[in-house]
Amino acid sequence: MSEQPAARSRMRAYLEFLVAILYFFLARGLARHGADVLAAGPWPALGSPLAGQAMFALFLLLGYAAMGFWFDRQLHPVSAQGFSLRAGWPREAALGLATGWGLAVACVLPMMLMGGIAMTVSAQFSSWTGFAADAAFFAMAVLAEEVAFRGYGFQRFADAVGPVGAVLVFAAYYALVQATIPGSGHASIMVSVVLALVLATAYLRTRALWVSWGLNFGWKASRALLFGLAVSGDGTHSSVVQGDPMGPFWLTGGAYGLDGTWIAFFAMLVLLPLVFRITRDLDFKYNAPVLEPGGIPVDLDAAARAQHEKAMGAHESAAPALVQIAAAPAPQPAAQTEKPAAGGASGPQ
Repeated sequence: MSEQPAARSRMRAYLEFLVAILYFFLARGLARHGADVLAAGPWPALGSPLAGQAMFALFLLLGYAAMGFWFDRQLHPVSAQGFSLRAGWPREAALGLATGWGLAVACVLPMMLMGGIAMTVSAQFSSWTGFAADAAFFAMAVLAEEVAFRGYGFQRFADAVGPVGAVLVFAAYYALVQATIPGSGHASIMVSVVLALVLATAYLRTRALWVSWGLNFGWKASRALLFGLAVSGDGTHSSVVQGDPMGPFWLTGGAYGLDGTWIAFFAMLVLLPLVFRITRDLDFKYNAPVLEPGGIPVDLDAAARAQHEKAMGAHESAAPALVQIAAAPAPQPAAQTEKPAAGGASGPQ
């Protein structure tokens, strides 16, 4: 009897996963159309890539929140997707950011040692204004990725097939989406697979998207904003620093960027156990099983007394005898010494 409700629950989770996948493509199309409409309107600046990514992230977040509230009766659907404002969440995001930045540096250093990067830095005020917009673009783009590939749809699929199956399927799904980018190849597809494994591991270990969001943002934004390199074939995301990598294609990834190099692939393989290590405390805190009392409360004293009476025979204890405590006798005065006769002296006889 218990297997049938469990099977129905898994089937329902699988159907919700399919709805989430369909909504992902719908939201992406609506965001692109909205950005095009804004660009053709009287305020073309609102049709910038930042506006498109912001709309895409907002559509995903609100749409999946509505699904969680309607389908799963979630009282806090945004928090349930992994964005819970729990204690220490800024520290988790900073931990992921530092890890992503370290990954970017680990891939850039061999390029600088074996080839080099020709950098030009702009000091114009307008360039620094664009720098803030570029940083916001990556923040929104990474937010959309986390919601789409580690949020509601991933959670429902994990309920249907288990966390391991969900990680593997969504890694292939993420690589398939990235393969549609012009210029992608075998190396970029494998990098996408391993990156998805790393980010999903960060989510499952922490039960939140703060570490994975920070790691993803640090990996992508660091290369573009600090080194001026292309990210997934787009090299226009840095208005301050422009970098021209020099070296063989297997080292630089060419116009596609480090996402298409085998160096990034092996660096992410090394990063996978490191993510296990840096999330150890968070895993213990949010994944340790909670011991809840169960069963029927038992009075051990009454049970022991009943067992004793069954073995020895029930009997009523005799009433205690009345004990009367009498007053202690008064002490007798010591005997007085005889007085000597009048006119005589007392002495030994």
